[in-house]
Amino acid sequence: MTHPSDDDFDLEGDTLHEECGVFGILGHTDASTLTALGLHALQHRGQEAAGIVSFDGRQFYQEKRMGLVGDHYTDPALLAKLPGTMAIGHTRYSTTGEVALRNVQPLFAELEAGGIAIAHNGNFTNGLTLRRQIIATGAICQSTSDTEVVLHLIARSRHSSTTDRFIDAIRQMEGGYAMLALTRTKLIAARDPVGIRPLVMGELDGKPIFCSETCALDIIGAKYIRDVENGEVIICEIQPDGSITIEERKPARNVPERPCIFEYVYFARPDSVVSGRSVYTARKRAGMNLAKEAPVEADVVVPVPDGGTPAAIGFAQQSGIPFELGIIRNHYVGRTFIEPTQQIRAFGVRLKHSANRAEIAGKRVVLIDDSIVRGTTSVKIVQMIRDAGATEVHIRVASPMIFHSDYYGIDTPDPDKLLANQYADIEAMCRYIGADSLAFLTIDGLYEAVGGEKRDAEAPQFTDHYFTGDYPTRLTDLNGHATNDPKQVSLLKEAG
Repeated sequence: MTHPSDDDFDLEGDTLHEECGVFGILGHTDASTLTALGLHALQHRGQEAAGIVSFDGRQFYQEKRMGLVGDHYTDPALLAKLPGTMAIGHTRYSTTGEVALRNVQPLFAELEAGGIAIAHNGNFTNGLTLRRQIIATGAICQSTSDTEVVLHLIARSRHSSTTDRFIDAIRQMEGGYAMLALTRTKLIAARDPVGIRPLVMGELDGKPIFCSETCALDIIGAKYIRDVENGEVIICEIQPDGSITIEERKPARNVPERPCIFEYVYFARPDSVVSGRSVYTARKRAGMNLAKEAPVEADVVVPVPDGGTPAAIGFAQQSGIPFELGIIRNHYVGRTFIEPTQQIRAFGVRLKHSANRAEIAGKRVVLIDDSIVRGTTSVKIVQMIRDAGATEVHIRVASPMIFHSDYYGIDTPDPDKLLANQYADIEAMCRYIGADSLAFLTIDGLYEAVGGEKRDAEAPQFTDHYFTGDYPTRLTDLNGHATNDPKQVSLLKEAG
């Protein structure tokens, strides 16, 4: 059995990362402050940078910062630089490529029809192809973000109105996205034709709001109205008399919605509701189904915090095995520890997790995790639990094995680095991790937890390619000649 060395251990590299969260509001006197609060609620969707663009009826203002929302946007002096009654914001986690202020969204441009700012969560799977085409015709790109391609397409559109130009642009885009655009009078929201990435509509004091998750509405006391439908574009416009009109358009072809099932497994906050389904309830049911599918004799159920907690509660309730917080997470480990010194790196997983020895020593432990990516963190956690005195360590994972990379806005390793592709069977994976047993939730078990029905192989209800290889859209850049270079494959995975 070969274990990763301490040099290989990366606190962030063995998890999947959602790349963005978006928030926008129109017509409210506290637009920028509310946007900052909304981004704070969406911090889990991206921790590297955040940006806000506002408009006060005369000009646009923008403030972008590297780091956490709370590190910058709680400063009244900074928010004072973002006046106006309309604003959009974005919180970002980059995948590969440059982590730089120029890539922080919203991206803003002055066009013939006036200024426009755009922010999006997701990834365009034909973004590189379109980028090359526009550069070949003389365009100059100022960032490496695929969001900039949308701005160029809007600028080049022959339609007269900004709305029609925007729709013309997104009709040319493939992939998964939840997008907001801000003009001098409009807040525009759009969701990809399949509905991969989430986007919801809310209302506060009669003013429309759009955001990635309902938790961003909850933090400001806003009312949830509905989800933006797959393929839908909603245009909210301030009229000269101050009233707001709302136009709903469906320019995309009508196809069944397939929301990303990993929102329920890991990405969304447990207190959010995605596509009408409680994330917490789905995760808890996944744990219950896991207990039915892969029972084990044990003394205590322990979640790998924080993602495994709801599933562990469900597993404990279904199995009758007591639930305990056998691992305590340190929430104050910042990203400065991602590439620490060798001396600090040697501490491994203990920087982030500590064993609660009183609940583990002398017991048979079932560890519940939401997913396993490369498996290096699992190795460290199992060893930590054994060092705390556990007599047996069994791992149960509340999602299926991950075999495939994502190209819709989730940072995933190359397929050959995924644990499921490195070993021939479960037993070999179990030996690598060092557990006494290992089991994953089946795809049908996950589907039943989230949607109540087994997976329809002919027409899957969710986007689930990480488990099945069934990609819901064309992967133009990946399948094209342009991506023969590994660097281009990396660029493809750099989303908004």
